[in-house]
Amino acid sequence: MNKTVTIPRRQRCAVYTRKSTEEGLEQEFNSLDAQREACEAFIASQKPEGWVLVHDGYDDGGFSGGNLERPALKRLIADIEAGLVDIVVVYKIDRLSRSLMDFAKLVETFDRHSVTFVSVTQSFNTTTSMGRLTLNILLSFAQFEREVTAERIRDKIAASRKKGMWMGGVVPLGYDVKDRKLIINEAEAATVRMIFERFIRLGSATLLARELQAEGRLTKRGKPFDKGVLYKLLNNHVYLGEAVHKGTAYPGEHKAIVDRVAFERVQTILATHAKTRAGATRRATPALLKGLIFTAEGRAMTPHHTKRGERLYRYYVSTDVIRGREIATDVPYLRLPADTVEAAVLAEIRRLIRAPEIVAKVSAAVRNDTPDIAERDIVTALDRFQDFWPSLFPAEQARITSLLVARVTVGPDGLAVDLREDGAKAMVREMLRTSVNEAAE
Repeated sequence: MNKTVTIPRRQRCAVYTRKSTEEGLEQEFNSLDAQREACEAFIASQKPEGWVLVHDGYDDGGFSGGNLERPALKRLIADIEAGLVDIVVVYKIDRLSRSLMDFAKLVETFDRHSVTFVSVTQSFNTTTSMGRLTLNILLSFAQFEREVTAERIRDKIAASRKKGMWMGGVVPLGYDVKDRKLIINEAEAATVRMIFERFIRLGSATLLARELQAEGRLTKRGKPFDKGVLYKLLNNHVYLGEAVHKGTAYPGEHKAIVDRVAFERVQTILATHAKTRAGATRRATPALLKGLIFTAEGRAMTPHHTKRGERLYRYYVSTDVIRGREIATDVPYLRLPADTVEAAVLAEIRRLIRAPEIVAKVSAAVRNDTPDIAERDIVTALDRFQDFWPSLFPAEQARITSLLVARVTVGPDGLAVDLREDGAKAMVREMLRTSVNEAAE
């Protein structure tokens, strides 16, 4: 009687290793070597099951697990898509990813190409629903640990700020850094005091910037002074010998350059001028949807206004109406009150940027460019849009609108807003950069 022998199917196994920092990688036997050795031993133990090692190395030394921008990982994915790998073997699952969203993408790629994922130190089989559940739970804890670490770092920065310590960043004009402390640079400090004194005398950042440019004076980074640079300098509490964290000033370890009387006189001038500028800006309110709004028939709608006494009435009017073309007289959307349609567009923008599919796309786009930005911070920035909007002057609101909106179409069924996802990404980056700058002040 002949005995049937079943030969197991050949399973090509790729070992992936990762270490977040480059520390220790120069050693003859480092962390990556230890991970690979454990994985290769596990593969050898599964030889009766048909497991064979793919000898190409997939080692990412000095790369964070918080994103997918890793050269060896990209090469591994390319080989999976080319059908060269059947099983991915890692020492621990967080070597592959510490982000739940990124890991879901990887598992989807594995499934699409019938690739199994195995962790040497943890029993997982991603081909079963229970294996997926267990894996996601463990990965959630890995992500939790990463976020807790980030919170501890932020708490440490806050505590250090409250003690008046310099926590890095762009060194202000007038100071140098020595042993992680701000030390007065006397030559630059004289320039800072001169700027405060001349602003008090001139009362205008525009005039002061012109004078400084004419004199060839430069910022700490070697660039000419402009209004933006001057406003930041004149509002910087560092020059009072203070450290600021989230709007609260604490006594700093460094010495002051400007006395409090001069600093407060500057703030009074700035506050007075801000009210004047705000009033003038509001009187010259720009059309929020200029160049963006069209009728359902494809006709542009242009800003138009009438004045009755002291009151200004703004509209968006179809070019058909302006040019006297023959149109149906019962079409209501050819002439719309500007305030009403702008409010409706703003409400639709708020709804769109909080829609889960838009949040996911914008988050992925931002993290693709800047992997170290946490998903939670991106979602928070989008949620903050409602509070962020009123703080902007009308001209800035118009700029943000043109950044976010590709087209507004009005018709018999209402209005439709086409959102620019790349614009939403740019806005989020601006909001996050603003938050970082505020935290650093």
